[in-house]
Amino acid sequence: MKIVGVGCGPGMLTADAVRVLEDATLVYGSARAIALARDAIPPGCEVHGITDYRNLRSLPGHAVVLSTGDPMLAGLGSLLEGEVIPGISSLQVAFARLRLPLARAAVISAHGKDHDRAVASALEEIERGRVVFLIADPGFEVEVLAALLPPATRIAICEDLGYPTERIAVGTAGEPPLRRGDLFVVVAWGEAAP
Repeated sequence: MKIVGVGCGPGMLTADAVRVLEDATLVYGSARAIALARDAIPPGCEVHGITDYRNLRSLPGHAVVLSTGDPMLAGLGSLLEGEVIPGISSLQVAFARLRLPLARAAVISAHGKDHDRAVASALEEIERGRVVFLIADPGFEVEVLAALLPPATRIAICEDLGYPTERIAVGTAGEPPLRRGDLFVVVAWGEAAP
C-alpha cells in the first residue's frame, strides 16, 4: 500500500506523488483528497471515497490511499502500513506565508480531540518560546485560547490554505482575529519567538 500526501490545496501535488498516481490502478481517499489529486489519477483507475476509516487496514496491498496535506501531519501515514509519499502540509504553507521558522514549531492537534487539553498544551509550548501550530476543527474556539494567553501574544488564523479563498488574519490574544470558515489552523507565538 502507498499513502500519498496530496497537499493542503490545489496544485500542491509533488512530483513523487504524481509518479505514484500515474501507476495507480486502485485509489482511495476522502472527497477533498480525491478532488486535489483528480488531474493526476489515470483514466481507468478505480477510485473509491473513504467513508469508514476503521477498515483502511483491510485494503488491498496495491491500493493508493490519498491523505490531504502530508500523511505524517495528523494524517493517515501513522495509521497504515506501507510506503509514505510526503505532501505539502498546511504547516509548511502557514509558516511560509507568515515567514516563521519551522524549527520553532510545536504541532498540536485539536481536530476531533479534547480542545481543553490542546489549549493547555499550546499554553505550555508558547511559554517555552515555541511557535504553536494548532490543527483545529470547526468546534475549536480561538477566543478560548486567546483569553488564556498574554495579550501581546500573536495569533494567526489561516483558512483554506492553498485555495483561491485562502485567508490569513493576524492579531493578538488581546484582539484575536476572527475565523470565517471551517477549514483552518491556528498559529500562535509570543514576543520572544522569531
